[in-house]
Amino acid sequence: MSDLSRPAGPKIIAIANQKGGVGKTTTTINLAAALAEAGKRILVVDLDPQGNASTGLGIEVEDREFTTYDLLLDDSLPQDVIQRTETEGLLIVPATVDLSSADIELFSNEKRSFLLHDALRQTQMDQFEFDYILIDCPPSLNLLTVNAMIAAHSVLVPLQSEFFALEGLSQLMLTIREVRQSGNKDLRIEGVLLTMYDRRNNLSQQVENDARANLGELVFQTVIPRNVRVSEAPSFAMPVLSYDPTSKGAQAYRDLAAELTRNNG
Repeated sequence: MSDLSRPAGPKIIAIANQKGGVGKTTTTINLAAALAEAGKRILVVDLDPQGNASTGLGIEVEDREFTTYDLLLDDSLPQDVIQRTETEGLLIVPATVDLSSADIELFSNEKRSFLLHDALRQTQMDQFEFDYILIDCPPSLNLLTVNAMIAAHSVLVPLQSEFFALEGLSQLMLTIREVRQSGNKDLRIEGVLLTMYDRRNNLSQQVENDARANLGELVFQTVIPRNVRVSEAPSFAMPVLSYDPTSKGAQAYRDLAAELTRNNG
C-alpha cells in the first residue's frame, strides 16, 4: 500500500529561521551532501541574496549567469538555472545579490507568494528525478521565506544551542501557522535541529532539555556538534563531507540524513 502522505515527486524542505548565524546554510549544504552520498538526487535552491550556499558548494560568482532570481521573476526554465556541483548527485540553483531586490518586485506580482511553488512544479523538473529539494532561506521572515514555505512540504528549523534560542521560535511558528491558513494547509514541521552543540557546555544541555520538553518529537535525535571542520569547510568551497569526511561534523550530518530518510519512509 502506498504512503498517501508522501508527495509525488521530490520532497521539498525549506530550511528556515529568521535568526542569522544558527547554521541554516551550513545545514543545507551538508545535509544535501550527506543525502547525495547516500545515493539520493538532491537540488539545493539558494534563496538567500548573500549566496552563501552557492559559494559553499563551489559555484563562483562569475559562473552564476542564471539564478534563483531568474527562476522566480523571469520565467526561466529549470534546465537553464540548475547547475551541477562537485558532489555527485547534488545540483543547485545559485543566488546572487540580485535577489535582494526580488522582495520589492514580488509585491507587484499577483502570484507573489506562489512563484517558487509553481517554478519547482514545472513539468521540466521531472527530467532531473530529484528525491529532495532543500531551500536555503534568508535570515528573515520576508516574501522570499514565505515563497519557500508555500513551495515546501515541510520546514526544517536549525536552532543554535544558546541562551534565548527558543524565544525566536515563536515568531517562526506564527509565520508557519499563517502560511498554513493562507496558502499551504499541508505545511508541517520536518523537525528542529540543534546546531553548534557542545556536550561539555551546561548551556547546550539545558537548551536541549528545554527544546525536547517543549517540542517533544519535533526535535531531531541527531544534534550537530560545534566542530572546527564544519566551520572551515565553506572557505574551501565544499561541504564538510568532502573537506574532512571522517570529522565529527561530517558524521553528524550523515546521521541527520539517515534520520530524515527514515522519517520520510
